[in-house]
Amino acid sequence: MTLEWGAGAGGELAQWANPTARLDDFRPLLPAEEEVVAKLLTGNFDRLGDGSRPSEPDPARVVRAGFLRFLMLGGEEGCRPHEKGVRISGAWIRDILDLEACRVFRDIGLNDCHFEATPVLRAAIINRLFLDGSQLPGLQAERLEARGGVYLRGAEVGGEVNLVQARLGGNLECDGATLRVSDGHALLAASLEVRNVLARGATMRGGINLSGAVLTADLDCAGAAITRDEGAAIEASEVEVRGSVVLRSARIEGETRLGVAQIGGDVDASGATLGLAGGTALELSRSMIKGAFFLRQGAAVNGTLALTGATIGTIHDEPESWPGPGDLLLNRCRYGAFIDGPVDAGSRLEWLARQAPERWSEDFWPQPYEQLALVFREMGHGEDARAVLIVKERLQRQARRERAKNPVLRALLTATDGILGITLAYGRQPLLAFVWLLLFWVLGVGIFAYAERQGAVMPNSAVVLRAPEWTLCGIETSEHRTLLASNHSQGLAAPGQTQLDCFRARWEASSYPAFSPWMYSLDTLLPVLDMGQRTYWRPNPSKPGGRVAINYFYFQSLVGWALSLLAVAGFSGLVKSA
Repeated sequence: MTLEWGAGAGGELAQWANPTARLDDFRPLLPAEEEVVAKLLTGNFDRLGDGSRPSEPDPARVVRAGFLRFLMLGGEEGCRPHEKGVRISGAWIRDILDLEACRVFRDIGLNDCHFEATPVLRAAIINRLFLDGSQLPGLQAERLEARGGVYLRGAEVGGEVNLVQARLGGNLECDGATLRVSDGHALLAASLEVRNVLARGATMRGGINLSGAVLTADLDCAGAAITRDEGAAIEASEVEVRGSVVLRSARIEGETRLGVAQIGGDVDASGATLGLAGGTALELSRSMIKGAFFLRQGAAVNGTLALTGATIGTIHDEPESWPGPGDLLLNRCRYGAFIDGPVDAGSRLEWLARQAPERWSEDFWPQPYEQLALVFREMGHGEDARAVLIVKERLQRQARRERAKNPVLRALLTATDGILGITLAYGRQPLLAFVWLLLFWVLGVGIFAYAERQGAVMPNSAVVLRAPEWTLCGIETSEHRTLLASNHSQGLAAPGQTQLDCFRARWEASSYPAFSPWMYSLDTLLPVLDMGQRTYWRPNPSKPGGRVAINYFYFQSLVGWALSLLAVAGFSGLVKSA
């Protein structure tokens, strides 16, 4: 930022000329003023007394504000300030220092001074303003333009510091300062243009308003104690910070609003205590943070952490610093990676579970789960990404069922979601269908093998079933029975021998395919296969174990079709919600 002051000595003098006031107007000078005039041209700080801030109006330290204004505006011939400007420490300044709309080319240095009234620099054009260590009722400097900065380091201000729409080429420094107001903001600097705003270790009762401000470097409130009974303790909506926002180890009682902000560096809340229970602790909704967001080292979020629609480079956090259940807003938040924090599905699902959409009259937010899965995949954690998407599907389908008003539809959705969940993990693990197929295959092998041992398997051929070698195998050799289609009447089965074993022992059955429980179960289960087993064999429900086998035969055929179709649908993505 550059301010135009005029060229050459003549231009400088023109800016400093004070045609109305004369030194004689202030005579007799007060003792402190006499001392100031005597040291005017040295360029050193004019220390009144020991240079410390006075606690009472000692006559040796009292300086009239009008006299200071006279000097700051250039004085008169023979009584002009040094090129370094007016620099006084330890003064008791009486009346109002009114520099409204004035142009002051040199520095204004009033360190460790006591002001009886609020200085006014509204719409003034100055070089730099030093009020370090001073005590003042406030500061009115709206629309101030300064080539350098404004310094309130260690100052005590009992009222509002107003820098609305001010333009500073340097910093606004309030390190270690104490600012207190009974109403409004202690530091009111909306639409401020400045390099850095530094409030490290400051105490501010009434908070800060930097909404719409432009900072070409940092907003640093590390170690500060900022409180406000109602509203935002830090109101910085729509702020543009080309550096970082530092809240490290700060204690902020009230809301910190950084919504719709543009932050070129980091937001560092490491070790900070933010917010009040029941309200919003940190508002970063729709903000762009190009660097990292730090929430670790014992940081405490007492209230809502709102990251709705925010874009963040990386997140550095720890579970101990996460907000409480229901106090996290992540819908439409995008981020690049997790650094120095949990990178596993279990921990991050617990993180997402801190959201409570119902608190905001919504049933479910799928985007935070999709974003987490995307980040996991990009970081190489494919299994964790899949686990997150499975939980997302389950919760999203649960929300859909709860929205269904028709009980029949709700029951149908419950059954469908249950089947898709256990068989395909909602399409996120289509290979799970093959696990189920394997289980049913092995179960079928056991059932059909048992039926075979019990003789509860018979040929699936009408010709064979009517043949004497099969029919007579159902009769023991000690029995006789007349068969119309055969001259044989004596049974063929040995005592205790099953009809199936007897048939297998006959030479007539040597050309008939052998029964295999393994192939029979596989042939029954997979509709796309034809092993020939179902063509030649089937369970016999009239024998022990045959009823179970025939029922399982029908059941397994249906399950095979269903699982095969589900596997195809799972691989094609048809069953996913999104």
